[in-house]
Amino acid sequence: MSRAPVTAFDLARVRKDFPILERTMRGRPLVYLDNANSTQKPRTVIETEARFYTEQYANIHRGVYLLSQEATAAYDRARERVARFVNARSTREIVFVRGTTEAINLVASSWGRKNLKSGDEVLISEMEHHSGIVPWQLACEAAGAKLRVIPVTDAGELDLEAAERLFTPKTKILSLIHISNALGTVNPVAALVAMAKRRDVPVLLDGAQTISHKAVDVQALGCDFYCFSGHKLFGPTGIGVLWAREDLLDAMPPYHGGGNMIHQVTFEKTTYAPLPFKFEAGTTNIAGTIGLAAAIDYVDAIGYDAIGSHEHRLLERLLAGLKRIPQVRVLGAPKERIGVVSLVLDGVHPHDAGTVLDLEGIAIRAGHHCVQPLMARFGVPASIRVSLAFYNTEAEVDAFLAGLAKCAEVFKG
Repeated sequence: MSRAPVTAFDLARVRKDFPILERTMRGRPLVYLDNANSTQKPRTVIETEARFYTEQYANIHRGVYLLSQEATAAYDRARERVARFVNARSTREIVFVRGTTEAINLVASSWGRKNLKSGDEVLISEMEHHSGIVPWQLACEAAGAKLRVIPVTDAGELDLEAAERLFTPKTKILSLIHISNALGTVNPVAALVAMAKRRDVPVLLDGAQTISHKAVDVQALGCDFYCFSGHKLFGPTGIGVLWAREDLLDAMPPYHGGGNMIHQVTFEKTTYAPLPFKFEAGTTNIAGTIGLAAAIDYVDAIGYDAIGSHEHRLLERLLAGLKRIPQVRVLGAPKERIGVVSLVLDGVHPHDAGTVLDLEGIAIRAGHHCVQPLMARFGVPASIRVSLAFYNTEAEVDAFLAGLAKCAEVFKG
């Protein structure tokens, strides 16, 4: 049975909602600190998806029989739920995709095909995830356009003065990560959106790291495209959301062709379905979409204020503890950040540290975190990344700090 909605933040109660947190790893309690990579799933999401497959499953928007109509209604309710969650003006602005990566590829390919030409410029930042770089590189190569990059300061923040200078009459779009997946930096998107709007430049925000930590209101942000992944929001993998202004989506050509996205097909010409179906070719991740709506319900029931307060306490404890380990160098020190911290341990390769920590039952990320240019900016090929979620505890932070200190001792000299 699903649990009743959480009405107040109760950490012990919350942890019981996540069955995987009861596991042991290598004989020790699991300490999961890889939440920027992917988050764990509450029982209500797992049960919602399982119930859809056991009781409701049928393909959608095709069947005249009752089972298909029920599945279609559940899918359509999920889109309405997402629209309310991000404060979209209409469900026509909500496109279901596989994740943030596909959303950015969709915009870069479709919007880019229509709007980019030789000599144009696309503005991104030095802290972009690879999925915020490569799709735009491909679009620029196809159009003969140029990629320009806002630099990152030693503090791990975007250089706003440089950003102002990088806008030119040739700038056609600003595509920016909302919160860094490596440094935890909360970017000043209001200032950057304002810079872009003064020049009538559209803005895409990558909200993959934002969505599990902060409420998102796309109208208040003033951006033109916003995207996130379900699996970062305690929901299923293989489902994500592209929100975009309806007029922009209307003007964009289809991204993928096939069933579900058409109005009429002849060998001479095809006309396309209305929004948002024009961008949802083939059978979509129906169960994942419904599971995503369940995840949104769960997070909303806890509330972002409670989530933010708890995670901030954990982050302060983590940063204070890291200062007590002399071999640690934390990458960046942004003024506003979430519970994502990248660090290097002098004389220890991140993969070795990750292996030692794994022996303690502690799961962290070791590597370049899909931000190789950002790692290069800080002069390292890779780092250890700790990323927190609201189900983490102070004891888990302490366990990581003890494991890291042990790692420093093991590799000393």
